[in-house]
Amino acid sequence: MKKVITSKSAPAPIGPYSRAVQAGNFVYLSGAIALKADGSLEQSSIEAETRQVLENMRTVLQDAGLGFEHLVKTSIFLTDMKDFAEVNKIYAAYFSSDFPARETVQVAALPAGARVEISGVAYNG
Repeated sequence: MKKVITSKSAPAPIGPYSRAVQAGNFVYLSGAIALKADGSLEQSSIEAETRQVLENMRTVLQDAGLGFEHLVKTSIFLTDMKDFAEVNKIYAAYFSSDFPARETVQVAALPAGARVEISGVAYNG
């Protein structure tokens, strides 16, 4: 049985998808971009954009009763691999230890002109 995780705090999805779906002990988080509460995209710097993405993920995880420590897998999508080091620096600050499995790939473009998108899988068991 699946359960859609809704959020009144996270920015609304910009397409026909759920922010997250729980299936058993797993929660699958859709890709998050740096949308702010007002629906605008944080673009002041790649660091600020990455922080906003991770804060959006934190909100959805909290709505599911979880935290970053529950993430077992993440996927990072960048429009420019030159941003890799800056994104890693911000990303690392959100985990105390035991980083989730991850890949980072460069893509041609992301929705709304975003430069970074992160999706994840969390486990609560």
